[in-house]
Amino acid sequence: MNEGLLSKALDLAEAIQEKKESNKLVCYEPYPYQHRFHTARDNNGRLARQRLLMAANKTGKTFCGASEMVIHCTGEYPDWWQGPRFHKPIKAWACGNTAQNVRDIVQAELLGEPGDPDDYGKGAVPKDAIVKTERSPGIPNAISTLLLKHKSGQNSKIFFKSYEQGKMAFMGKAIDVVWMDEEPPMDVYSQALRASLKGGGLTYMTFTPESGMTKVVAQFINNIQPNQALYNATWDDAPHLDEDVKREILNALPSHERDMRSKGIPVLGSGLVFPVDEDQIKREPFKIPEHWPRICAIDFGWDHPTACVWIAWDREVDIAYVYDVYRKSAETPEIHSSAIKRRGNWVPVIWPHDGNQHDKGSGKSLAEIYRRNDLAMHPVHFENPEGGQAVEPGLMEMLQRFQTQRLLVFNHLGEWFEEFRMYHRKDGKIVKERDDLMSATRYAIQSLRYSKAQLIQKKFDYAIGSEDKDYPYFGVEAWHI
Repeated sequence: MNEGLLSKALDLAEAIQEKKESNKLVCYEPYPYQHRFHTARDNNGRLARQRLLMAANKTGKTFCGASEMVIHCTGEYPDWWQGPRFHKPIKAWACGNTAQNVRDIVQAELLGEPGDPDDYGKGAVPKDAIVKTERSPGIPNAISTLLLKHKSGQNSKIFFKSYEQGKMAFMGKAIDVVWMDEEPPMDVYSQALRASLKGGGLTYMTFTPESGMTKVVAQFINNIQPNQALYNATWDDAPHLDEDVKREILNALPSHERDMRSKGIPVLGSGLVFPVDEDQIKREPFKIPEHWPRICAIDFGWDHPTACVWIAWDREVDIAYVYDVYRKSAETPEIHSSAIKRRGNWVPVIWPHDGNQHDKGSGKSLAEIYRRNDLAMHPVHFENPEGGQAVEPGLMEMLQRFQTQRLLVFNHLGEWFEEFRMYHRKDGKIVKERDDLMSATRYAIQSLRYSKAQLIQKKFDYAIGSEDKDYPYFGVEAWHI
């Protein structure tokens, strides 16, 4: 290659790199947990206008929040976007706990390192979308207001705010989008929520629950409401973190902080239903031997999700593996049935007693509707091996299996582990929020006696050289799936 061509190639490579650095949004390919958060639905299957991403440190939660803010402000929704949309320029708040943290974390994630001219425009905001910034008095390199170009030709506006300003600073105005990075006090959150609800806007939070079971965290975990959604992300959900980095960070942390910082869960302590280290029950997925019996269990829902769990049982050593899950809200039995059948309609399906309820339109029970959709529904509703439908015997069986590593879970099943981490008691009673997959797992474990291997048919191998197929060679019987 001559010098002229080499120079052009280097210039082109530099221009491409500059374009990538000044327009990170074009390159944003969300991790699965980020995609779920952007498209979050509430328990009624509607787009959730209030969302909480409770995530471990270093998982990309802040960039997730910044990217969504910029997508709404510019109106440049990517092809994969299935979340809420605004069809006009918006007014938004980007918030943190102190003015310095807003500058160093929120502003930096949006615009690049504060005070570094070379880094300006290398955050989530595309450089060519920046119309104007206004300085924040009294705080070096801090910005109070940011104008962004919307695809309509008009401008969206982001106001930077801190919780230390107090709840009065969050009163009055109607705001389309509120992004709260780091956990807000409940009174500040309430006022921010009112501001967004005035115009039908949305509020979302991205933080690690460093303060434990605060009022904000407890409300989402113990008493989640319509229009709300809670999501969780751990180090395992962030592919950019390698094992050496995880180990180094973990070793530097006090033991009581490790779950909170590596898994994004508040300290629930003795309230956990399963006080088990999830790393001890995780397994890499593998091809399940064909002779292992399998079972599926379903937890019916509409206002809360319909959830299914599939378990394969290594009967020789009595180890059960959760190898697949399904969870979806506000869909018909036909939609759920189709998803279940794709996993094999020969797998027995265990169902709870509410499957006996009759549909007002057809007059058929819910279980019968699924059965007519060609699923192998168990003849009668779920019962424990010793009889009855009590919850505690199943929870005890699950706990004992977890502790002896006889109930293991494929490590890619993020939705299952989200529920597992938050499954807890309050005042001695199970908190019935986001427990659908846990309920289905309990039904399945308590029904292993009904599990089956795939239907096999008896065929015969014929004697080599025989041309008369009416006379098989009976010396060898072959079983084919």
